[in-house]
Amino acid sequence: MGILLPVIIVVIIIGVLVFVFLRILRKKNKSDDGNKGDDRNTVIREANRRLSQNPKDASALFSLAELYFKEENYDKAMKTYQVLIDLCSTNADLIEFDLTVRYAVSALKLKKFDAAYRSFLLARTMRQDSFEVNYNLGTLEYLKKGYEKAFSLLTSANILQPEHIPTRRYLGHCNFKLKKFREAADILRKVLDVEPGDKEALFILGQCYFELGQNDQAVKIFTRLRADPEIGPTAALYSGTIHLNSRQYAQAAEDFELGLRHAGIKKETALEIKYRLAAASIKQQDLGKAVSLLMEINGEVPGYKDTTGLLGRYRELNANHNLQSFLMASPSEFANLCRKIVEGYFQGSTVKITDISMNKNDYLDVLANVSTSRWDDVILYRFIRTTGQVGELYLRDLYARIRDVKAGRGFCIIAGEFSDGAKQFVEARLIDLVEKEALLKLLRGLSQREN
Repeated sequence: MGILLPVIIVVIIIGVLVFVFLRILRKKNKSDDGNKGDDRNTVIREANRRLSQNPKDASALFSLAELYFKEENYDKAMKTYQVLIDLCSTNADLIEFDLTVRYAVSALKLKKFDAAYRSFLLARTMRQDSFEVNYNLGTLEYLKKGYEKAFSLLTSANILQPEHIPTRRYLGHCNFKLKKFREAADILRKVLDVEPGDKEALFILGQCYFELGQNDQAVKIFTRLRADPEIGPTAALYSGTIHLNSRQYAQAAEDFELGLRHAGIKKETALEIKYRLAAASIKQQDLGKAVSLLMEINGEVPGYKDTTGLLGRYRELNANHNLQSFLMASPSEFANLCRKIVEGYFQGSTVKITDISMNKNDYLDVLANVSTSRWDDVILYRFIRTTGQVGELYLRDLYARIRDVKAGRGFCIIAGEFSDGAKQFVEARLIDLVEKEALLKLLRGLSQREN
């Protein structure tokens, strides 16, 4: 007990001292707050007293303006700075540049952008080396879409304060708008090093990579941003487009579908996503889904891009499996379909196919020995995968091929139509032209035989 007594005494003394110190500190803080209130009231009271005697008392007005500005009462600050600016011509003690900047900042805080722009512009005629003026004026020029002027002003601001992140950000945005994608990417990467959560900077960086053809880096960014409620739909449109262009159709469809799930998506963005999702569905041969999307688009905006033509084409293909295979199936499926057409082209004939050759998935040549009860001949069939118009050049090439293989006749079969020049070319040659309607008849006969 004798040993513990001194320790207990020391603890009690320390506790008392801490208590006294906290009481003193609390009183001091209250006193400081009171002094602040007293100081503010003193400033207002003194300024009003002087203004009652002289409404243009510059010192009193300046005291009030600075107080309002410090308290973020920008409406009163702006009005008071305007009075002071008007007094500059008769009062050499007032610094017009400083007052004009304060007025401009107050207007900016109140979102009176036109007034802020005019005042910053005026301030820059007085001094061109002010960071605050160059940065704010550059930002306002950017918002006005004056990207060249914004770039110049922000470059000056960046030289004055190289580590100011908002300046860098807008400078990166300006470079992007001016199509200086490499420079924009360099700046935005530095912004993101400091502020990795800046989604807008990240999105524009992704667009820079896209424009520069650096699709691997771009798609990583857009995929990451697909879930964002604001940027997500457009990010999904970009990532889906990259996958669509690289023939990753399933991944493209996933991107587009994620984009369409966002609430409040802009109409123009939704239309474009649906249009490209329809394209991905066509590539996956999901024509039912593609037709549904195209109908939806056409219902919202009739004639959007080429939806009317696409709808007419793919609605028919969706209803005709063999025509779909003719135009869209894999080379092996296409070749198998063409073989069946050749074998049944002449009823009651005996057909021996001797050669099948494919040219870049554009057309297929089938060479066959055909025997009927009345004639025997070597025939070259050319199947062209198009719904458009075929001209004379295709027929000239076919005619040369017929001569090379020593065929007696030729047939050119398409899902479109032949030009007048093509028809004139075959008038004196043993080449038969089979256009869309005749092809559809052949395909219907094929379907009947299969059933």
